[in-house]
Amino acid sequence: MYRAPLEDMRFVIDEVLCAGETLGNLPRFEELGVGEDLTAALLDEAGKLAGDVLGPLRRVGDMHPARCEDKKVVISPGYADAMKQLAQGGWFGICADADFGGQGLPELYGTAVSEMWNGADMAFALAPFLSSGAALAISSHGNDALKATYLEKLHTGEWTGTMNLTESGAGSDLGVMKTRAVPKGDYYLITGQKIYITWGDHDAVDNIVHLVLAKLPDAPEGSSGISLFLVPKFLVNADGSLGERNDVYPLSTEHKLGIHGSPTCVMAFGDDGGAIGYLVGEENRGLTCMFTMMNEARLKVGLQGLGASEGAYQQALGYAKERVQGGVPIIQHPDVKRMLLTMKALSEAMRALAYSEAVTMDLAHYGADTERAAQQARIDLMIPVIKGWMTEVGVELTSLGVQVHGGMGYVEETGAAQYLRDVRITPIYEGTNGIQAADLVGRKLGRDGGSTMASVLDMIRADAQGYVDISGELAIIGRCLLNAVALQSASTEVVLQMLSENPEAAGAAAFDYMMQTGFLFGAWQLARGAQVAQAALQAGNDNEFYARKVATATFFAQSVLPRCEGYAGTVANAGGALQDYPVGWL
Repeated sequence: MYRAPLEDMRFVIDEVLCAGETLGNLPRFEELGVGEDLTAALLDEAGKLAGDVLGPLRRVGDMHPARCEDKKVVISPGYADAMKQLAQGGWFGICADADFGGQGLPELYGTAVSEMWNGADMAFALAPFLSSGAALAISSHGNDALKATYLEKLHTGEWTGTMNLTESGAGSDLGVMKTRAVPKGDYYLITGQKIYITWGDHDAVDNIVHLVLAKLPDAPEGSSGISLFLVPKFLVNADGSLGERNDVYPLSTEHKLGIHGSPTCVMAFGDDGGAIGYLVGEENRGLTCMFTMMNEARLKVGLQGLGASEGAYQQALGYAKERVQGGVPIIQHPDVKRMLLTMKALSEAMRALAYSEAVTMDLAHYGADTERAAQQARIDLMIPVIKGWMTEVGVELTSLGVQVHGGMGYVEETGAAQYLRDVRITPIYEGTNGIQAADLVGRKLGRDGGSTMASVLDMIRADAQGYVDISGELAIIGRCLLNAVALQSASTEVVLQMLSENPEAAGAAAFDYMMQTGFLFGAWQLARGAQVAQAALQAGNDNEFYARKVATATFFAQSVLPRCEGYAGTVANAGGALQDYPVGWL
């Protein structure tokens, strides 16, 4: 059964990132008491909910999937009650504006909580995830009337939200969508179908707020002609009470590889004359509105990779301690130990990276005015790495979890394979990892000539040199980091040259460059934790946790970080055989 890794979470938040000092003094958060006491209280309560309430639902949702009957979705047993408990605890709006029903806490805490929900039951966790994204889009672009009507209900979990982008003929290419919006007075009539709509319908809450991309009759061609509309399941009366049912219904739910408990719906808008919708933002600026919440959404998808990996690690570890082969528990077998330590080290690296960049996101939004631009540039660079690298690693680690179980991992009764099936969607949605890699190289690296990447590499290089100057394991970590930074600098120069001279080669190099970047950034953040842990040990603290942190970071530096060499070689040769190979030969 999943249990939140509270000790490591607290360590990263309070000892490595020093949340009380870094965030607690910002005007946005100074009255909230950000610090160790708040961290402990919040993580403990969230951990109980994740372990005791959500964790047991993971297998229930997998074996009793959501289904669509007579234009309504029946969700998995226990999910409705769990959603009520989540709402009652104020977890839906943990980072949202307190003026609209949220708790106003830093994104760092929301990130930790999101990891827990996903580690316990990823299918369930998608409901608050989508609601948060919908609320953020409304908060950023909705008019005062929409904010007053919908935001507090979304933040308190009384209602949930969805994102409706994809159509059968318009996946990542949204410009060819067919859904239409016709103006009628102070609202619009929406007609069309959307597919792959996560938590598109259910009866766990009283209303669902759909954000829908559609085109106006006179809209320009392509993606520049897309607008965003708010389409509620039930219309809302002037006094805030619910009115008549809107013309939006689920037609079916998809039969998926994983996340069975999450209703992934085909949604029909306007089959009986038109669903009433309200414009969010300006006409033909819908994609701009949607991309407002993309950084947060892609951070949270990365956390799905982390959460599933942590859950898979815990289950594999428990099995390896109990399963006896050759007269000893298999945890003592060298290859099983290798797999478990790889899972542990990469999970902790993902956590350290995601939490660090959640702080960057907070500083970009609420830090000193003079620093916000640099922090925004950094988080823009980091997001495709977090989404892409962490979800690829999530697939790897959950597959290792199956492997640790041996043949029993391939048997569904153990539940090991579910982690792999559930997480397999994460490299696909919220922009495939190919799109993340192209974004990292083509937009984030290319727009400033690599200057933001260079500034991050300078920080890593300075930290690494400081570790080299310290004896023992930190010196080993530092030398490994310096080698990886040199490789990263070389790969960056290669990619920038490709962007200038051969953009197609840069596209071919993008994925491997993204992965190389992820392993370096993860190692860096683990090393930061190792330095803090080593200082605690030298100060006389005999907590074994600190010794484990140093040893885990050393393993990562010696046995995982060398992967960067392989990726660097692939990047350097991306303009060769791969580009030259005729498509017709495939």
